[in-house]
Amino acid sequence: MTLHLEKKAIRVLGIAESFRKEEKYSTLAGVVIRSDLVIDGFAHSKLKVSGSDATSSTIDLYGHLHRNDINAIMISGSVLSLYNVLDIDEIYKELKIPVVALSFSKSKSNLVENIESRFPEKIAKGKINLLEKLGPSSRMRLETGYDVYVRNAGISDDLSKRLLNKFTLQGSLPEPVRVARLLAKSIATVRN
Repeated sequence: MTLHLEKKAIRVLGIAESFRKEEKYSTLAGVVIRSDLVIDGFAHSKLKVSGSDATSSTIDLYGHLHRNDINAIMISGSVLSLYNVLDIDEIYKELKIPVVALSFSKSKSNLVENIESRFPEKIAKGKINLLEKLGPSSRMRLETGYDVYVRNAGISDDLSKRLLNKFTLQGSLPEPVRVARLLAKSIATVRN
């Protein structure tokens, strides 16, 4: 799918999660928001804390929407729910929609060491392979003056930055991700 940023009301699916370490599952929420900031849909799913289902859960969440008008996906993070690593290339390949995975600070911890100490060797190796496939994030300065760290699939850094600027009103958090975070926290609270 070609991303036409000049369109007045392109739609982005923002995805975020909410979890507690002691819980078995994390709440994954998605919000469709148009570039004129009209909320246009919701979906939610779950994924296993410390599991390996972040990619399939993200694809399933998109499927719950039954939409064909979403122009891009923004995800809060690429390593979810205590080392449940996303494969953003697989999401793009499966859905044919550009994917922008965001983080809001450079990771200070050594993810590889943490994974190796937390998981059996075979599981750790799979997670580390996905981390290596993700590669390093690109630092981007938004028009708001804030930095974000981005990993893309199916979209260039330049287009990704333009997309982020189109959906970010203040700070570093684009509206689709901000609202998805609120929804995920709300759903997680109700479940508990």
